[in-house]
Amino acid sequence: MSAPPGSIRILVVDDEAAPLEALTDALHHHGYVADGFRSGRTALDAFAKTRYDLILTDLMMPGMDGIAVLQEVKRLDADAVGILMTGAGTIATAVEAMKAGAFDYLLKPFTLSFLIPVLMRAISVRALRVENSALQRGMRARTAELEIANRELESFSYSVSHDLTSPLRAISHFSAILDEEHAGKLDEAGRAQLGRIRANAERMGQLIESLLMLSTISRSPIAAEQVDFSALAVAVGSILRDSEPARPVSLVVADGLSASGDPALLRVLLDNLIGNAWKYTGRQSAPRIEVGATATATHPPTFFVRDNGAGFDAAYAYKLFIPFQRLHRAEEFPGTGIGLSIVARIVRRHGGRIWAESAVDQGATFFFTLSASDLA
Repeated sequence: MSAPPGSIRILVVDDEAAPLEALTDALHHHGYVADGFRSGRTALDAFAKTRYDLILTDLMMPGMDGIAVLQEVKRLDADAVGILMTGAGTIATAVEAMKAGAFDYLLKPFTLSFLIPVLMRAISVRALRVENSALQRGMRARTAELEIANRELESFSYSVSHDLTSPLRAISHFSAILDEEHAGKLDEAGRAQLGRIRANAERMGQLIESLLMLSTISRSPIAAEQVDFSALAVAVGSILRDSEPARPVSLVVADGLSASGDPALLRVLLDNLIGNAWKYTGRQSAPRIEVGATATATHPPTFFVRDNGAGFDAAYAYKLFIPFQRLHRAEEFPGTGIGLSIVARIVRRHGGRIWAESAVDQGATFFFTLSASDLA
């Protein structure tokens, strides 16, 4: 929506007094605020002191011509909109005027009915330029804030990885020595307390490691390539089998699964999703995990990891991807409560989305998409 004429300030420059007065009077008559000057230098002095939305300047003037005036105006205000007027124009001067940043080029004499539509278009362009500049300033400010936040996050990560892990390692080290060399001097209650110290130190180490991974995933660049998703899932399953060879878990991976993304991050994603399925099927006599995808001709594939494990109450599904929010007690199933937050961050950084479907004791299915065209 264009601004009302009364709020528009126009600077008019013409070395001839009669046309200058006639044009400014006509603009006043139509409700514009118009100031006239007979030299480019005095016009620029006024422009430096007062906000103008538009400049109308004659081309041929002694001392400083209209093109030079426009160039100086653009230095003062990059969003300025200028219109050149001339009674002796050529194609060459028109081209030169446009190169100097002129919005339009008018041949004298012209009628006010011809000028007003040109002014309206020029004022609309000015409004768009001002709005665009404001958006760019906002983006630069947000970028600067993001850079500061990233530096603070890096500082926090450094503090976590060094200042916190050092005393934690000391606790683990000395409690291990106490357990190995002096456990015989403790009664049963003392040994139980020592065991709790070691278990909690180990859990704290896992939490710190998970937090550092979450931080790294948020900041690390993505190196996208085509990934054999089937092979990646099979590799994850093989490591889990090696860790618990006695468990008869049936892992079914669909053939030909392919995804475009960062191989390292997609490995972390499957480590967590298949690892969770492995964990939550721990009480099943015939545990089964399935990795597959659904696809249509018009949509990218939706991958899924499905299990027949403990499941969860779907009413609390919104908590799944929030750090430290767990739907099962640690005594039932161990964990830090960060794994699914890491998965969600990886999916978002690949331009996709993730959701889950489940019911208590009915297993769970985690669905996710990946969009290589929108990597962050």
